[in-house]
Amino acid sequence: MPKGVKKADLPTKICAACARPFAWRKKWERDWENVRYCSDACRAKGVSS
Repeated sequence: MPKGVKKADLPTKICAACARPFAWRKKWERDWENVRYCSDACRAKGVSS
């Protein structure tokens, strides 16, 4: 029996900079509540308003 969770079953959020959805990643495990951007590039760009 395979371990893990299917990608479709992972929680998702919408990026604050590019407005595209992104999925949970292991490196964000302890800080998922505070993650707002999908990548370093979007974080550098910031919120587009």
